[in-house]
Amino acid sequence: MPDEGAPAVTPEADRPAQPDAGTASAEAPSPPSVAVPPGRHPALTGIFVILLFFTLHFARTFFLPVTLAVLLSFLLRPLVRGLRKLRFPAWLASIVVMLSVLGTVGFASYGLAGPAANWLEKAPRELHRLERKIRELREPVSDVGKAAKEVERLARGDSAPPRKVQIEGTGLASNLLSGTQALVAGVLVVVILLFFLLASGDTFRDKARRLLPDPAARERAIAIATQTEHHVSAYLFSVTVINACLGLAVGVAMALLGMPNPALWGVLAAVLNFVPYLGAMVTFAVLFMVSFLSFESTSRALLAPLVFLVLTSLEGQVITPYLVGRRLMLNPVVVFVGLIFWGWLWGVPGALMAVPLMATVKIVCDHMPRLRWVGELLGR
Repeated sequence: MPDEGAPAVTPEADRPAQPDAGTASAEAPSPPSVAVPPGRHPALTGIFVILLFFTLHFARTFFLPVTLAVLLSFLLRPLVRGLRKLRFPAWLASIVVMLSVLGTVGFASYGLAGPAANWLEKAPRELHRLERKIRELREPVSDVGKAAKEVERLARGDSAPPRKVQIEGTGLASNLLSGTQALVAGVLVVVILLFFLLASGDTFRDKARRLLPDPAARERAIAIATQTEHHVSAYLFSVTVINACLGLAVGVAMALLGMPNPALWGVLAAVLNFVPYLGAMVTFAVLFMVSFLSFESTSRALLAPLVFLVLTSLEGQVITPYLVGRRLMLNPVVVFVGLIFWGWLWGVPGALMAVPLMATVKIVCDHMPRLRWVGELLGR
């Protein structure tokens, strides 16, 4: 009879099997490792963005005409689709639209080349005239300032005459025309690529539909691409029409005020209005200079730049927000920083395309859930 105080002995067969140490370490599930996808790592993403921008800068001879052709295809595609509805073949509709645009631009350039060259030729001489006129207007104020300085010098007991400081600056024309050589050299590339983009129609969208295997992902991608293209086309078309109307209004106003070459100043206002803030400032300065050189009366000379200021303020504060919509409006800080960035990246053509490019990026990001925060950052 077993002792009641002794511990019970379990037979070998009834004991639970103890796994071997090596087997336990091999079969025990290891804790899941958290792997960060390379594309989402902040450091790698930052390096990728920096390399992308440097590539766009050093290869701007290639990327600049390609980007311009893509933006123009977004702008002109609604016209091509309108001709397609009239039973025009895609290639013929593209040729008709492109010949119409090139003919309009060529006719305007031919008509304005003479006055523009004339003003650029006599700009140095006219600037000296403008300087003399401004000096004449400042003489009364300058006399008061000299008298005050003389009184101050006598009060100090200083007999040394004040020094004259002359400030020399660089020419405005050289700054405005810098960086446009790449755009002029790529005109042929833009025209050919634009024709192929317009004539291809929805070819690339159909190819993407066939390449995506998942039906849900395929339909979502097609919906995003369709809505993005529609919004980008509507935005670019609206902004182009608004700027053209502003140029027409400025040209008519300058003609009524008696300004020389009013069509030239209207075209200048329309083109530079693609560059917010800076474009209006440059146009105002040019109109101020031409007006003071054209009229003897100071009040009449001030009238032309003031009328332009009223027209551009009405366009920027009322017309554009109403037609384009607040949802597609960009943050003013982002616009200013973007102008500086794209101007550094691609020169004057980059500054002209800065707002359409940023608006395109905003529209694309608004339609992609993972990038919606970027669109919110760019918007107002």
